[in-house]
Amino acid sequence: MRLHITFVLFLAWIFASSYASNGAAAAWTTLLFVVLLFLCVLLHEFGHIFTAQAFGVPTPYVTLLPIGGVAQLERIPEEPWEELLIAIAGPAVNVAIAAALIVFAHAHLGATAAMGIDDMQVPIVDRLATVNLFLALFNLIPAFPMDGGRVLRSALASRMGFVRATERAASIGQFIAFVLGFIGLFHNPILVFVAIFVYLAASSEAHSVALRAVSHGVPVRQAMMTQFVTLLPDTHIDDAIEALLRTAQRAFPVVDGNGGFVGILDRTDILRARKQVGPDARVADAMTVPAPTVDCRATLEHAFRAMQDNSASTVGVTDAAGKLVGLVTSETLAEMMALMALPGRAENGGALNQVTPPVRGLDSSAP
Repeated sequence: MRLHITFVLFLAWIFASSYASNGAAAAWTTLLFVVLLFLCVLLHEFGHIFTAQAFGVPTPYVTLLPIGGVAQLERIPEEPWEELLIAIAGPAVNVAIAAALIVFAHAHLGATAAMGIDDMQVPIVDRLATVNLFLALFNLIPAFPMDGGRVLRSALASRMGFVRATERAASIGQFIAFVLGFIGLFHNPILVFVAIFVYLAASSEAHSVALRAVSHGVPVRQAMMTQFVTLLPDTHIDDAIEALLRTAQRAFPVVDGNGGFVGILDRTDILRARKQVGPDARVADAMTVPAPTVDCRATLEHAFRAMQDNSASTVGVTDAAGKLVGLVTSETLAEMMALMALPGRAENGGALNQVTPPVRGLDSSAP
């Protein structure tokens, strides 16, 4: 489980604002309610996790944010009905929690609890039961990243295919985001932030699915970049700056004397090292390690997954001996999407790039 820094800051802000308004007792009560609320959110996410694992979909982690939780699935379920069950498992957990609070804790649902979620006079169990039902209904809104968006996609995918279903569901989600934002301007500013998040998440989901579809079954050798400059770990950072200025690259693979891929150095790393360490800084002081790699016999889909799993913009392609033979970047994938959109392109993408030895540039000692 991962706690985003904004989640911790959110808890601190809730406590401080409640303390300033109503004193210490109210602040601790409010904090307890918020913590219990996010415990319900966490159980909601574990509903997704356990259902996904039942279908063989690993879920490495779940992240808690101020606006909720996100369970990271390693892959999208192969069958639409599997995604449907995974999606509704979360809201079902919230309904089960509300039912348990009503039966075992004698919680009461009514106008008082619904309108007084932040009212200290309303018992916590009443507020928790009400909020859980609200979470179940809110998450069923047909917009990514809410569960309703995935339910909608699973329903559409059985008739129009997964990619088109994602595009249609994302468009509907963006429309709903505009509606939420418009309502928020006049009633609740928090809805504006929710609308922005929903809009961006819908766009990201559609883009991610399109990339995954394009990369499916395509050999990584057909899409990797083979003309690039490499750096050695003991190269001075000023030489890296020179390479940055005279090339179009924004990320430089770092290789050892045998051509093995040992790390990646991007523009931000270069500038940070030059500022903090000075001209004596070496590439090894600033490069990011370990850098994600895929075998040259893998498919582009594996490279895309490695890029996502490591939150990286560059993936190295290595041969059987571990030597770097190519790079796959986010720009590479974007160009491939543009090529696949051209009329007459083969479904497998064709030969997008002939494999040639990489330009070593500053790495004159590499083979």
